[in-house]
Amino acid sequence: MNSSNDKSPHILNTSSTLFGLCFVVFTSLKTLKISSTTYIDEFTAIAMLLFMTSCLCSFLSIRNNNNQATRFEQIADYTFLSGLLVLFLITVFIVFNIIS
Repeated sequence: MNSSNDKSPHILNTSSTLFGLCFVVFTSLKTLKISSTTYIDEFTAIAMLLFMTSCLCSFLSIRNNNNQATRFEQIADYTFLSGLLVLFLITVFIVFNIIS
């Protein structure tokens, strides 16, 4: 692994963990039939897509050893940050009861 994609293993590990967390939340909302009364499941699904994209791009960054690796790592980095932002918004919505 070269020095240009040192962040990729960390992004892959963390984004896959957060993807699993979002999957548990999403499944719980569907099982408890709460999803029809809030928009939390839609935001959780968006976060899941962002974290899965981040996982795939960071994996591709690890597998490549050229300029593509740097590009994949940047995409993984930005989609991971976007997923964190969506999770933050979900938390704010839940805490302040904005979503009904």
